Amino acid sequence: MKVFGFAGWSGSGKTTLVEKLIPEFTARGLRVSVIKHAHHGFDLDKPGKDSWRHREAGAMQVLMLSNDRWVLMHELRGAPEPTLDEQLRLLEPCDLVLIEGYKAAAVPKIEIHRPSHGKPPLWPENPHVVAVATNGEIDCPLPRLPLDEPAVVADFILDYFKNR
Repeated sequence: MKVFGFAGWSGSGKTTLVEKLIPEFTARGLRVSVIKHAHHGFDLDKPGKDSWRHREAGAMQVLMLSNDRWVLMHELRGAPEPTLDEQLRLLEPCDLVLIEGYKAAAVPKIEIHRPSHGKPPLWPENPHVVAVATNGEIDCPLPRLPLDEPAVVADFILDYFKNR
């Protein structure tokens, strides 16, 4: 599996770009998976539902399934967060895994940078950033990609892997 990441400050447009890239890659015949790292807690479940009640009762894992999808919820219950490598091993084989977050992970990544947000760029301090997707002018020695043109970003990612 090829792994490519996206990093940027909150509100920069990481999720929007990944959302637009998925159909670009799938239209090209690639099977795509996504890992999203959240710095805050989250819950896919609803209080009072059976699966929520099972987790609240202390279950380590709850697997829910239907005709359309299945999900495995795993409670850490104080255990350390799994590493990125451990999470990648949980995924079914695919052609490309897009990772949102994990700024420090040693995987190639595109920084999403919006100068209008007034935040400093990440690329000067992050050796894993190989390009910057932006909607503004920035002074950067890395390739600059148009943030609002997912086909161009997809081409860059596929070319990146071809040339490695």
